[in-house]
Amino acid sequence: MNPEVVIPVLGIITGIIVPVSVFIWLYFEGKDKNKTILEISKNIDDPSKMQDLIGMLDERKKEPIDYRRSGVVTLSVGIGLFLFGIFFIGAILKGVGSLVAAIGIGQIIAGYLYPNTSEEITKAVNAFEKK
Repeated sequence: MNPEVVIPVLGIITGIIVPVSVFIWLYFEGKDKNKTILEISKNIDDPSKMQDLIGMLDERKKEPIDYRRSGVVTLSVGIGLFLFGIFFIGAILKGVGSLVAAIGIGQIIAGYLYPNTSEEITKAVNAFEKK
């Protein structure tokens, strides 16, 4: 086979195989977890334990988004990009770094403007008292 054709063909095949394999992997991982939880639930008599088991099925994130933490991370990335632009690449990367840093500052401000809701705080207190 011609070497000029092999590399693009391998690139295209890799671009197809990687996402498909990830979807298959996630499917089998979730399938086994749900079967295990179903088998465990057949032997549970205590309703409180059943509620905990149902909570395990809930795929949503349990805790609220901490905008301050993500803002600090984004700000740090922006500063790093800006410094990389100063020392190596040039004006374009300085602009990109400034933009990312400004987004990080906005996230930090949002973290202070929009604290956790009272409902989330109540749920956390109730979960602590339950233990």
